[in-house]
Amino acid sequence: MEFHPQPAGGLPKPWDFPAPQRSTLPNGLTVLRCHRPGQQVVAVEVNLVAPLDAEPEGLDGVATLMARALSEGTDKHSAEEFAAELERAGATLDAHADHPGVRVSLEVPASRLERALALLADALRSPAFPDSEIERLVANRLDEIPHEMANPARRAAIALSGTLFPPSARMSRPRQGTEETVSRIDAAAVRAFYEAHVRPATATVVVVGDFTGIDLDAALGGTLGAWTGAEAQPRPMSPITADDAARVVIVDRPGSVQTQLLIGRIGADRHDRVWPAQVLGVYCLGGTLTSRLDRVLREEKGYTYGVRAFGQVLRSGPEGTGAALLAISGSVATDVTGPALADLWQVLRTLAAEGLTDEERDVAVQNLVGVAPLRYETAAAVAGTLADQVEQHLPDDFQSRLYALLAETGTVEASAAAVNAFPLDRLVTVLVGDAEQIADPVRALGVGEVTVVSGQ
Repeated sequence: MEFHPQPAGGLPKPWDFPAPQRSTLPNGLTVLRCHRPGQQVVAVEVNLVAPLDAEPEGLDGVATLMARALSEGTDKHSAEEFAAELERAGATLDAHADHPGVRVSLEVPASRLERALALLADALRSPAFPDSEIERLVANRLDEIPHEMANPARRAAIALSGTLFPPSARMSRPRQGTEETVSRIDAAAVRAFYEAHVRPATATVVVVGDFTGIDLDAALGGTLGAWTGAEAQPRPMSPITADDAARVVIVDRPGSVQTQLLIGRIGADRHDRVWPAQVLGVYCLGGTLTSRLDRVLREEKGYTYGVRAFGQVLRSGPEGTGAALLAISGSVATDVTGPALADLWQVLRTLAAEGLTDEERDVAVQNLVGVAPLRYETAAAVAGTLADQVEQHLPDDFQSRLYALLAETGTVEASAAAVNAFPLDRLVTVLVGDAEQIADPVRALGVGEVTVVSGQ
């Protein structure tokens, strides 16, 4: 048998996050385009400056309903006709609302890009908002709320926001509204929110894919370029304030066999120079199955299937006045809630006393930086990240510089950032579980005053 020589690996190719080209259409719409050869499915992201704190008082959820209604008919097509046209183009269109604004996402084969852009432009330019469709969307949203409240992870997130932020802050309330506020929304309210906040002059579109053989300027000009709207003054960002004094909130779910835990506070967002070290340190703490929290709570103790630590940007301003939620999340069996929390706090104490190891830092850098080219193989992944940067008022080369900074961050800097992210005396702990079984063991830990609220 003849054996051929084993092929040798080639030299690694340098990689940078794709750099977009910026331009502005005559109607004021900002365009970021990124040519990605071979990506035959084009991804389009539209950022609309319609933040949740712009919702009228008592109408929480109107931004979400407006986002969902954008594809429910236009001045040219009924809801059914619009869905059929999208299907003929092989396109998908989704939209959602969050604290920074509304995001509309389109994916379509490159060969049908202009056809899909025309539908997207119609949805943005002249949505119909028919009474019947808005009533249906309201009913659907009202049906979703009980399911969300029954989900322990979602219930924990709602409780954390409610206790972390002041009641007057929009961030303290569910992003998609409550049963009380959603039930008040009608087509007139949706239309008024649209007219007040959706216009090309304040919007940005990101287009990523293979543009070979496509006159993108013509395609954009004849579709989104025909969208018109009034000028608007920049909307000032509401200040983000939070009370992260150490305390525990137990959302009582009698008979629950598991306790959902969510520990959090607010911290620096991506404008802060500590962000790269914070990303690295938090990843070492609980970013993956091999991180420190999992190693102790999952592998050594067997308390959980997994515990994660993460940083999630809430909202950013151009002056760097935003904030991120820093959190630890997971679930444990009810009868080990007290010991699991005790060990989690011990992990944080050990981190503060001894810091991270060089091995933990090196593994985290490899996982975050080394796999970056794989994370951004698709046009949708690139478009989503570019749209995030626009939403957070970051420069177009932010992601490339972030990876360079992550690779340069040392163990000492990552350790300090992780310790500062989760100070023992500034953590709000939310537990969703059986209060009768877990309240006393948690009180015995002395990690903050314990309050029990109804989970109904």
